[in-house]
Amino acid sequence: MAKSPSVVAQAAGHGAPPAVRENWLLGSTRAMRRDPLSLMLGAAQRYGDVVRLRMLLWPFYLVSSTEGVQRVLQEHHPNYNKDVIDYRLLRTFLGRGLLTDDGESWLRQRRLIQPAFHRQRLAAFGKLMASATTALLARWDALDPDGPLDVAHEMMRLTQRIVGLALFSIDLSAEAETIGGAFTTLNTLITDYSYMPFPPLAVPTPRNRRLTGAAATLESAVRAIIAARREREDDPADLLSLLLAARDADTGEGMPDDQVRDEVMTLLLAGHETTANLLAWTWYLLARHPEAERRLHDELDAVLAGEAPSVDRLAELPYTRMVLDETLRLYPPAWIITRNAIAADAIAGYTVPAGAAIILSPYVTHRLPAYWDDPDAFDPERFTPERVAARPRFAYFPFGGGPRQCIGNGFALMEAQIALATIAQRYRLRALPGRAIEPEPLITLRPHGGLPMLLERR
Repeated sequence: MAKSPSVVAQAAGHGAPPAVRENWLLGSTRAMRRDPLSLMLGAAQRYGDVVRLRMLLWPFYLVSSTEGVQRVLQEHHPNYNKDVIDYRLLRTFLGRGLLTDDGESWLRQRRLIQPAFHRQRLAAFGKLMASATTALLARWDALDPDGPLDVAHEMMRLTQRIVGLALFSIDLSAEAETIGGAFTTLNTLITDYSYMPFPPLAVPTPRNRRLTGAAATLESAVRAIIAARREREDDPADLLSLLLAARDADTGEGMPDDQVRDEVMTLLLAGHETTANLLAWTWYLLARHPEAERRLHDELDAVLAGEAPSVDRLAELPYTRMVLDETLRLYPPAWIITRNAIAADAIAGYTVPAGAAIILSPYVTHRLPAYWDDPDAFDPERFTPERVAARPRFAYFPFGGGPRQCIGNGFALMEAQIALATIAQRYRLRALPGRAIEPEPLITLRPHGGLPMLLERR
């Protein structure tokens, strides 16, 4: 049974939080590199709401209770910025877009970009999403039905095409392998560097050369998108148009190409990577839970009867949405959120010092028995309106929360629901016998080694 949210401490805490027993020299570094999901979930279950761990010389505080998460993301959010190692690394390669920026410049960019994700604009994207998914199915129809298909890779191709068309009015299918490969390299190596941040990036080690090479590939692709748009005579009135047409309120100057580049890079990454992982994990879970798959098919057959899903009919597919919500609970693509405490604060009754690195993990909080019955089980019915209302707000936060909640969450959920409904009407996806799939906690939570599956026509 989920517990009710408790009162958040507003004054000084009651002392330092408990600390994990660690290696005297390395702390939890080895365990964090080997299996951060198990380490952090185990720490939260054993030590409670706030727990101190250490990576080499650097301590960090894992906050897992709903009141603690709410304190950091919402109630006292001005005290927590992104001056932490993973965001500093991301800024090096992605620039200062919405994902990595802070302060007034972030707020200015957020206000500028917000109209691109208004509900009216999202509705116009529905046909585009369904059309791109139908094109994917046409390609699948021509494949060898007995050969395995990497569904994780296929979902990346699909969402990359959708985000390119929806936000930048450009079909990125031809660049799918190049852009996708570069993002994968950054995803893997930035994660590795954040655990072992030496030697400095300026030292040309093989890892550093691969990082800078992948960044240069993405830089070239994004600059080409911006240059091609500047040469167009028509105006597609998309997000890229908003960025290029923006004017400084004081000087009247347009947004510099470097800032446009940062936003395009960020939205290209965030706009396809997370949704692709959500869809991949959904197919994985449905293949393991045939009763949930049957209920999904029954709903799709009864409501859509073979027709493509439109935006105005998504509300008629509640179980389809609950399947996605439950997948986001078990395998949240944005599995970790980090912050820096600007000043000392009290979180869930404990004191954390100024300069403390704070870690929030949807993966951890989403699996705590204090908030979820049988938390490891796949049960879409957890997301009926009645059960949602009975839980604390921050028992579930796959898109973050507070002012920094993901700007594209509505876009991502609509895209995932349309893609799931379109594909599941034509295909079942079957897991390969004997193939174990484990989560790979990079910047995003991917299926390790991809997700090979077999296509089965319905």
